[in-house]
Amino acid sequence: MMGMDLFFGPSVERGPRRRRIYLTFDDGPNERASDAILETLTIEHAPATFFMVGDHVRRFPQLARRIAASHLIGNHTHNHVKLHFASRQRVRHQLEVAHTAIEWATGERPRAFRAPHGYRSPFLRSAARHLGYTVFGWTFGVFDTARPGVDEIRRRVRTRLRPGAIVLLHDGDGYDPEGDRMQTAHALPGIIADARGAGYEFGSLSELLGNHS
Repeated sequence: MMGMDLFFGPSVERGPRRRRIYLTFDDGPNERASDAILETLTIEHAPATFFMVGDHVRRFPQLARRIAASHLIGNHTHNHVKLHFASRQRVRHQLEVAHTAIEWATGERPRAFRAPHGYRSPFLRSAARHLGYTVFGWTFGVFDTARPGVDEIRRRVRTRLRPGAIVLLHDGDGYDPEGDRMQTAHALPGIIADARGAGYEFGSLSELLGNHS
């Protein structure tokens, strides 16, 4: 990973090795799934981080504002562009347009960034630094976007839990603002119950901002 960091810049992919995990949701906001996920997180008193697509934020600004009121928000580009072959200008444009949309909708400047599909660019380091971002990856994902079923999403998370894990889930579809992510929303109560049953607590990636190791 050190060689990749030298080329693409640093990315935080795991927290401290203690009994704490970090729930993260990409590709929203989504009118149905984000709302249901927010309700579960509120009931369970569990923090999370939402990496939001700028174009979706402009469609659902009130929902983005509700998310930001209780959870850390992050930039996930303007329209879910894969950055690995993008020019320096396009990388910067994607981050800055989404940044403006998120700040406009929520009144907050995002401080975290995650690249769509994890495809980072050699130009990302300077663009992220310019905006004051910490770049995040993830420890594991469970391919919930394939909609394998509520029980299967829950099982995949349960079997991969480990101390400090940053868990990649999705509350939206990066390309379709109306995309169906309700399986993930319905799996979330069980995911939280399983993790707590195994002795884990939940943390916010706000704890790891500024961590470029």
